[in-house]
Parts: sequence; C-alpha cells; structure tokens
Amino acid sequence: MKKALVILFIVGMIGFMPVKINAQQQFKVVLDAGHGGTDPGNTGNGYLEKDIVLKIALEVGDLLEKDKDIKVIYTRKDDTFIELHERGSIAHKAEADLFVSIHCDSFEPNAKVFGAGTFVLGLHENDRNFEIAKKENSVILLEDNYEQKYDGFDPNSPESVISIIMMQEEYLDQSLALASLIQNKFVGDLNRKDRKVKQAGFLVLRNTFMPSVLVELGFLTNKKEGAFLNSKVGQQKMAKAIYDAIKTYKKQHDANTVVEVKPKPKKPIAKAEKSRIFKGVDFKVQIASGRKRVSTESYNFKGLKGVERIRIGAHHKYYYGKTSDYTEVKKAQKLAKEKGYVGAFVVAFRGGKKISVHEILKTEQK
Repeated sequence: MKKALVILFIVGMIGFMPVKINAQQQFKVVLDAGHGGTDPGNTGNGYLEKDIVLKIALEVGDLLEKDKDIKVIYTRKDDTFIELHERGSIAHKAEADLFVSIHCDSFEPNAKVFGAGTFVLGLHENDRNFEIAKKENSVILLEDNYEQKYDGFDPNSPESVISIIMMQEEYLDQSLALASLIQNKFVGDLNRKDRKVKQAGFLVLRNTFMPSVLVELGFLTNKKEGAFLNSKVGQQKMAKAIYDAIKTYKKQHDANTVVEVKPKPKKPIAKAEKSRIFKGVDFKVQIASGRKRVSTESYNFKGLKGVERIRIGAHHKYYYGKTSDYTEVKKAQKLAKEKGYVGAFVVAFRGGKKISVHEILKTEQK
C-alpha cells in the first residue's frame, strides 16, 4: 500500500504574506461546514454536528458578504455530503485567500471536557491531537474507492501523515496567524475555555494551497457546551467571533498589499559586528506575493531598491535584500518591516531551489 501523501506544515515564524487586492480581485474566503448528508458528525447529547456547523458557517458568510471586497464560497449550503478531497478542491479552484473548516468536538470518555480549539495542518503533537484528526478523517470511509482517491491513506495510521511539499511551509505563517486570531476571539470575547492553537493531520486541509484552519467550536458531549452551541445565541456568538477574526486578518493583510507610493529615503542601518556568510546560499526577504504582476521599481515597494520578482504557479513573489550573509539579510528584513512590510520573512535558496533557513543555520561552524 502506498504511503499517503499528506501535506505537512512545520511551525515557523509568524507573519503575513501580503497579496495584492484591487477592485477586480476580491478577497475570497471558503467556509467549509464539516460533515453533512449521510455523515452526521458527532452526536453528543443528541445534537447533530452537521446541522450546528452549517448554521454557523452560513452565519459567518452572511456577515462577511456585507463587505463588498469579500467573496464567500461555501463547500456546502445545505445538508449534503461532500467528500473531503472535494472540499479542498473547491477552495483551490476558486483561488481562495482563506479556507476555514468548521467542526464540533466530542470526547466520550469524559463528558466534562469542554473548550474551543483551532488547528492548522501538521504532525499531531500528541495522542489527543491524533485522535481528533483520526475522527475527522474517518469520514473518507463513507466514500467510494477512497483508497484510490487518497493514495492509500489510512485514517487510523499515524504513519499516513508525512511531509512532501516544502512550498506549503509558506502558508503556515498565515494559517497560524489566522488560527491565533480566531482562538483569541473565542477566549477573549466569549470566555470559552482555551484549548490552544495546535497542529494535526487533517485530511480536509491537504489540498488547500492557501492559509487554512480547522475550528473545533466546542464539545457536544459536554451538556452545557453542547446546549450553547446548539442554541441560536451560541451560534451567533461563535459566528461573530470567527467573522471578527477574519476581518482582522484581512485588515492586517491589506496593510501589506503592494501599492504604488512615492519614494522615501532609505534609513541607514548599522553594520553588524560579525558577518555570517554561507557560501552557495542566497538569503532573501519575502515582502509580498500576489497574482498581479507589478513592476519592481522602488516606488512600488515603499522605496525599497533591488526588489526581485519570481513567478511561482499563479503567484508572483517579491524578494528584497539578496545576500549570502545571514546578518545582512536580517538587517534587510528589519528595514522592510520599518517600511511597513510587517510580515516580511527570510527565505533561503541554493541553486535556485528553496531550502530551509533553519537547516542552513544549523550547518554554521562554531
């Protein structure tokens, strides 16, 4: 049996990768109500997860659609069974900017367990995270020919969660940022118990080539929390929290868009006391990414000179400060942030191929 090819995100630096927003290109958000149709999800205390998450997803969508700059795409708007791979495909085909999958949790061994948690894709950090992912992934057993569709993926096997696509690392920063915003809204605004932002191998996220999160709203197996999530008031409050987080993310996202501005004088940066040169490695600062091709003249990048543009798939990525000296590239990153690119982050290339900055730094001779 072939090993399943499941995308792994590895925790890295927190930041936003700016994307160009204009009148012709709306910010696209895919809302994925988990389960549906023949798959009820969990049924703690007699509640139906599929119904609760659908109502909340539609409520989030109604709030978002009041913003003319946001386009909402639903994986389902009624009680329909949608296969996991199709949910990610919907987001991918739409070239979405965000993917938010909404679920409710359960824990049969202990009905007292409660709280909200938000997940991004990655290796399970502990047995509990794996059990949550296994439960959500097991829906593929309801699909025909799931072995072929998912390359032999076994929802019961930890070994099925493996890393294969390095380019997915770039989305982890944004996924973690969005997950943190959602979690902070649940805890800070609604006083829900904080079950933290975590990583787990959710199959529904594997085909989402964009910032993606999976939300576990709370435990239906907990009588009090289940009643809250099943209530109109509870659903409206949870939906408003998710909506507020997405709006905050978009606001921060828009602050880093590629815009034409008048050149500003470059601020001098003090030289480092010691260079950290890695021969054969090109460090760069990624300051922006977008579908629109923008001239690399400095007036388009807040006065930053020497910006490099590289096309990767449907996106153009913009880099600044190419050097083999890690100390110098960190200064370039600081300058980019001072210019307003607060999500700027360092990347590394060798022979034109992207490599891990962390692994390169580990090779440094002491």
